[in-house]
Amino acid sequence: MEQLRRFNEVCDALERGELRVAEKKAGRWTVNAWIKEIILQGFRYGKLKDMSEGVFAFYDKDTLSPRSFSESDGVRIVPGGSAVRRGAYLAPSVIMMPPSYVNIGAYVDSGSMVDSHALVGSCAQVGKNVHIAAASQLGGVLEPVGALPVIIEDNVFIGGNCGIYEGTLVRENAVIATGVVLNASTALYDAVNGRYIRAASDGRLEVPENAVVVAGSRPVRKGPGAAEGIHIYTPVIVKYRDAGTDASVVLESLLRD
Repeated sequence: MEQLRRFNEVCDALERGELRVAEKKAGRWTVNAWIKEIILQGFRYGKLKDMSEGVFAFYDKDTLSPRSFSESDGVRIVPGGSAVRRGAYLAPSVIMMPPSYVNIGAYVDSGSMVDSHALVGSCAQVGKNVHIAAASQLGGVLEPVGALPVIIEDNVFIGGNCGIYEGTLVRENAVIATGVVLNASTALYDAVNGRYIRAASDGRLEVPENAVVVAGSRPVRKGPGAAEGIHIYTPVIVKYRDAGTDASVVLESLLRD
């Protein structure tokens, strides 16, 4: 079938890093919607298959098998239950701690670490030297095909138990502290400049370069909630990255050798 042939060709190119679901051109991220359309065809035309290994039972579409690696790929996948799905790219020197998962269409660039219980969702784009700490999730964005996926630019540190969803863009060198959740409906407060940052007209929240974001809240101003002292979750930019911040988030160099 022509559709399946094209799907396999695109997945092969994605795995080699020759194609990307989203690309940065002249400082602006754009989505290659046609790639997402072809990925969706793989779900549509695949047939359920038993992919069980040992004591672990897996049943998925035969077009979406786990990706295999060789020593020449230069990727460290530490034993303990991690998996990478077909059509995902991991650059040489990427480290996956167990158990973690990278979904189809995702791109993880060199020097990055996907820590234990972390998820890189479908089509998410992760830059160089990014640390995705334990139990954090980058949401998948396959549909609508024209929507940008979650994008994490170079040198970003994402603390444990964070959730970044709905096409959120985290700019270079940002630090996302433990437990922060960011999505299209999140109001991010910049305490340095005294302003709220909300999703743009395209529905995408953007975290500024060098921002240090922590979990916070703001009081409800109207209605019964105000009288009860109810607060709404609001992540806060408490400062912009400096030498002190760099020292607190640096990764042990031995882990990357």
